[in-house]
Amino acid sequence: MPNNAIVPVSLHKDFESIKKVDEQGFEYWEARELMSLLDYSRWEDFHKTIRRAQAVCASTSQSLEDHFRVDPKMIIIGKNTPREARRKIIDYQLSRFACYLIAQNGDPRKPEIAFAQTYFAVQTRKQELLEVIDDDGNRLQIRRQVASHNNRLFRTAKDAGVENFGKFNNFGYVGLYGLTASDIRKKKGISEGDILDFAGSAELAANLFRITQTNELLIRDGITGEDPASYTHFKVGQAVRETIQKLNAPMPEDRPAQEHIKDLVRRKIGQLPPKQKKLKG
Repeated sequence: MPNNAIVPVSLHKDFESIKKVDEQGFEYWEARELMSLLDYSRWEDFHKTIRRAQAVCASTSQSLEDHFRVDPKMIIIGKNTPREARRKIIDYQLSRFACYLIAQNGDPRKPEIAFAQTYFAVQTRKQELLEVIDDDGNRLQIRRQVASHNNRLFRTAKDAGVENFGKFNNFGYVGLYGLTASDIRKKKGISEGDILDFAGSAELAANLFRITQTNELLIRDGITGEDPASYTHFKVGQAVRETIQKLNAPMPEDRPAQEHIKDLVRRKIGQLPPKQKKLKG
């Protein structure tokens, strides 16, 4: 797999290096600097992602001003121009939580965004980002993304010549979890259903990275044949696993199984008592 296929584990260093602190001692990040870090070249595209993140923030009853503080700037248009040749541009001072929401609502096909989603998800306990958002809602949102991108990956794999999708999927699991699908089920006590239907937010985010980046590599490198495609799936999963290890976060196989996603949906609308699970024992 090409060396540049997976974003290196530099997000922590780069993200923290552009952090600023205001007069009151509150940390913040400037949106236009974060834009470059997340590989957006056009403000218009990045601003759409910010708008989606703001909508999620508003749904949590958080104040937008606390997390997305508008910070307009004046820039000089061109070099060697009169002082009057200036233009006002919009910028934001973003909280750490706002940066998290932007990553979650960005395009996961971008390696930088996909890595950022994994980074923020596995840093949840350390940074306590999800104290201000309903974790059930966060889990549902990521599960929908995983399902959508998994369907896309299977279409790409089929075009690449994959016929045994159980084998292809298992290679990805072995790369990320260090275990086969069967062994994951045994370890987590899952008796039936899709493994990812029992995964929590951080585990789902790691799988989303695995899925989107495998899809990108199969297309970009023109990989054909069931064995090469399966091996690519394994190598991407392995790279995500190494990232999690370097972040000193819990490994996906060690995260306990959660309430089945369908039961979660029914509970959210009041059809099940709290935390009913379909687990053995």
